[in-house]
Amino acid sequence: MNPLFVAGSGIAREDIAVPSGDARIASYTARPVGGGPWPGVVVVHENRGLVPYVRDVVDGLASSGFVAIAPDLASRAGGTAQATPSVGAALSAAASSGQAATDVLAVVDYLKSQLGATRIGVIGFCWGGAITWSVATMSPDVAAAIPFYGSNPPLEAVPRITAAVYAVYGAQDSRINAGIEDITAALNAAGTTWSSKVYSESPHAFMNHTNESRYNPATAPEAWADALAWLDQHLRT
Repeated sequence: MNPLFVAGSGIAREDIAVPSGDARIASYTARPVGGGPWPGVVVVHENRGLVPYVRDVVDGLASSGFVAIAPDLASRAGGTAQATPSVGAALSAAASSGQAATDVLAVVDYLKSQLGATRIGVIGFCWGGAITWSVATMSPDVAAAIPFYGSNPPLEAVPRITAAVYAVYGAQDSRINAGIEDITAALNAAGTTWSSKVYSESPHAFMNHTNESRYNPATAPEAWADALAWLDQHLRT
């Protein structure tokens, strides 16, 4: 387990299913023990699905005073463990069709209506970072969005973003970083509340402690602290 996300004893965890159209999306949720209500955060996984690393992130958010939920966006193809033909192919198809974003929107609604979240944020990693950008263009219920090294949304959709966006980049992630100039111009033109940071000596997926070739133990704690500060600023007011 990443020490950044070590959960204290004061959280409650649960595996649930969230309705989305004609499907039920398997999801993992954790929240602080106590009366609440709390702000909520949807965690959107990488293209490997709902793996233990993502559950660690949910636990870490719950330990920091959020009700957090991570949907398994391969649920329509059998789930992360049994996706057909593979979890990567299933998620690629879900992103291309817009189904992944639609399912995240259903989880946002569930977090608000069933889990009692006050204000809602979305945080996503890699593939999930791109989905986070998309969801931010689609839902006025999202008050904060934190895409970690996610591909840009369609730039013409940026004016629809009402969330406060904190975009995270790794300095060694040339593919994603090629889009920084364009998204910066689009956010500024739209008057969006936003900030970003490029973390030094960090590749794509530098937050994932289970990926030894990419994890950066120096910048991951910094990025996590910055993300929590952004969520605190925009979800607790």
